[in-house]
Parts: sequence; C-alpha cells; structure tokens
Amino acid sequence: MLSLHASTTTHRRALLALATATLLTLGLATSVWAQTYPTQPLRIVVPFGPGGVGDLTARAVAQALAEPLGQPVTVENRPGAGGVVAAEAVARAAPDGHTLFLMSNGSAVTASLFNRLPFDMVRDFIPVSTLGYFDIAVVTSSESTFKTLGDVVAYARANPGQLNLGSINIGSTQHLTAELFKSAAGIQAQVVPFNGTPALIGALRGRQVEVGVEILGPALPQIRAGALRALAVTGERRSVVLPEVPTAIEGGVPALVASSWNALAVPAKTPREVVMRLNKAIEGVLAAPELRKKLLELNIDPRASTPEQTAELLASDIRRWSTVIERAGIPKQ
Repeated sequence: MLSLHASTTTHRRALLALATATLLTLGLATSVWAQTYPTQPLRIVVPFGPGGVGDLTARAVAQALAEPLGQPVTVENRPGAGGVVAAEAVARAAPDGHTLFLMSNGSAVTASLFNRLPFDMVRDFIPVSTLGYFDIAVVTSSESTFKTLGDVVAYARANPGQLNLGSINIGSTQHLTAELFKSAAGIQAQVVPFNGTPALIGALRGRQVEVGVEILGPALPQIRAGALRALAVTGERRSVVLPEVPTAIEGGVPALVASSWNALAVPAKTPREVVMRLNKAIEGVLAAPELRKKLLELNIDPRASTPEQTAELLASDIRRWSTVIERAGIPKQ
C-alpha cells in the first residue's frame, strides 16, 4: 500500500510539473509573440462609408499609428445594417491584434435596437481606447424666439404636445437623443425624423420644426453663418469648438447627457499584452499636436482612455439607449 501510494503521489507530482511547465511555456510564447507584435499590416474596419466623421477619424488615426507600430495601418469601409456587417467581420477575425473595429456610440445603439445579432457587442470585443468625442447640439433657427434651452422646456411644458423636435433617421443617435430630451426634461413633444442633415437643417430654417437635435459638426457651418442658433450641447462638458454654448446640464436639464464617440476595439481573446501595446500607441498619437489639430478641425475632441474605461462607456451607453428605446416605444429590428 505504501509503495502504491508513493507511486501515485510521484505520478501526480510529475503531471503537475508537466502542466506547470506547459503553462509557463505557453505564457512565455505569448509574451514573446506579443513583444514582436505587430508582424503584419493592420486594418481598421469602419462601419461607415468614406468621407464621414467616423471614416475621417479612422484614417487620421491609422496614418498616425503606422509609425509607433512599425506597420502600415489601412482602413476598410464596410457600411450597412447598422454597423452589423463591419462588426461581424472583426468579431470573426483572428484575435491577434491585426484587425480592429471602429466602435462608436452607434455600436451601443445597434446592441440595443436589434433583437438578434450574429455577435455580442460586449462579449465578442475588447475595447482598446476611445479616439475622440463629437458633440450633439440642440439647435433652433436664428429667428426663433427660443434663446436658451430653458425657453424650449418652458414652452413645451406650457403647450403639451405642441413642440416639434427634428432629428435624422429613426434609431440614430440624434433621434434617440431627442427622445432622451423629452424624458429628461419631462415634456410632451413630437420627434420628427428627417432623411439626413440637409433636410433637417432646411426644416429648421424654414420653421417647419422649432428645435433640432443634431451632431454639432454638420450643423456648425450654419451656426457660424448665423442661420442656426445653438442652445446647448449634450456632453458632460462644453464643446471645444463652441465653448460659449452651455451644456444641457447647465441649461437646467441635468439628465440630458449624450455624446457621440469613436473607439478602437479588437476581437475577444486578443492577448492582454497586444491590447495594451495598441492602447499605449493610441494614447501617444492622440497626444501629438499634429493629430490633435487635425481632429479638432473635424470638430472632434481627441481623448484616449484605458480598455476598462472604454468598456464601461460602451456598457453604460447600451443601458442608456435600451431604456430610451423602450420608453419611446421604438420597435426592435
């Protein structure tokens, strides 16, 4: 019995030693591999067509990342289906850090608006870092009697159901922000969706709708030309391009907090060392004056974040927009 026990113990110790050695070898291999990363060109899959804010952001960052990473970084546009096509392509890519996804607040909307997706926005991606934020603004015609956000809220409360809030397409961040405005301010208003920014701006200038909710960038030329008046921005802090315009928080609607943002993400199971190498590179290029200047010219506030902060941003936006969609009675797709 003693001999058998000793033999069993020795066998177990041998197996444990072998398992430990295997794990150490695998860990060492992963560490060495991560140190050599990247070993080939990288691509950023963008869920928008060429020329938009997301595409231009991705291209500016891609060009800047090539130097610290020592490899070319290209942009691949895969628009359509609320970003599902692009996200699925990255979710199914090898988790080696060479294929990245341009994640955004639109990704949170997609996760909230679709009943079924071929991936899970939270489990199948590792957010690496935010790239920048671009403000959403509450605007009106320069000829409007509304001078502040408080004026809009006061009118809506005195005239329930009479206020028209313009936005673009149903399910867009702008549309959901308009719905959030209603609930945050406790007002009854009609959200009127338009097929694109030009149509919305035309309706505002023609006084078909009294107030609009739109990304600040596309509306900025009209604001600077004096055709539109910005009443508030919905970020947590004032816009870097219109610092004189108060936030909705300052305007008396503290629950109206929403912003558009872009970030980079990689497939789940990408090694932590690779994620952190990318994070460090992104943080470095976003701090460079040349890239900051380029992004600010696009009305984007460049801001990096840790992977954990980016993941929490995505999760909080999914929670926020799921609640807005449910309250507004927007049917899921």
